[in-house]
Amino acid sequence: MDTKELLKKVRKIEIKTRRLSDHIFSGEYHTSFKGRGMTFSEVRQYQYGDDIRNIDWNVTARYNEAHVKVFEEERELTMMLMVDISGSESFGSKNQFKKDIVTEIAATMAFSATQNNDKIGLILFSDQIELYIPPKKGRSHVLRIIRELIEFEPKSHKTDIAQALKFLSSTQKKKAIVFMISDFISDDYEQTLKIAAKKHDLTGIRVYDIREQKMPNIGMVPMLDAESGEIQLVDTGSKAVRMNYEKYYQEQLNYFKETFSKSGSGVVNTRVDESYVTKLLGYFKSR
Repeated sequence: MDTKELLKKVRKIEIKTRRLSDHIFSGEYHTSFKGRGMTFSEVRQYQYGDDIRNIDWNVTARYNEAHVKVFEEERELTMMLMVDISGSESFGSKNQFKKDIVTEIAATMAFSATQNNDKIGLILFSDQIELYIPPKKGRSHVLRIIRELIEFEPKSHKTDIAQALKFLSSTQKKKAIVFMISDFISDDYEQTLKIAAKKHDLTGIRVYDIREQKMPNIGMVPMLDAESGEIQLVDTGSKAVRMNYEKYYQEQLNYFKETFSKSGSGVVNTRVDESYVTKLLGYFKSR
């Protein structure tokens, strides 16, 4: 992709997603996520009803009169976007690939965080960490994130969610708001998710296509496995083949829902041909 075409794509996504974040998501995002904790603000004289645990004994001894520490909520947050860029994200049957929707969601969340003056970081992953951009503030930083989402070419086409979560836990020491955006066609990430969710406010945003749910009956069809690169002839006319396909899909979906639920993490499911705006707004309001 040449520079002119890339800038045009970045601008198009910025216009669409910034409008959403400015008028829809910024308020919902602000009220849905709390600050990292309480920070010291000032010391004042003790008043009836104050928590005695907040008494500043040094100041009290100095003035021979009880004084308490006053704290306020720390509003500045750090948002980490964890984006799956494996081969399966290049699938789509409704005029849009999953990766296009993933990019829009990530950009919308980034601009929403910018409205709140928060830092935004990015982790692009396959079965390895493809790219890490440390958290930082500002529009130019968000535009860099969008550029990487559009043009970055992964070294691998496979998926390993557990590996991505391990990297998050090792690099992000302070609590962060984490959005992991993927189709979650992966398994064996329960333990690493549990560890990451203890420290961070984590949400899994699952983007999927209708053809991943149900296989149509259209006879013998050559199918490409986007992650392994293998092509196989599949008899879609076979009821057993279609049932096994749907069973595998349901198992992956159930594992995603149950694993995130057990860890106390949030879940959003959005289909490529559905409005992710409606899904995200519903999720924010339910928190």
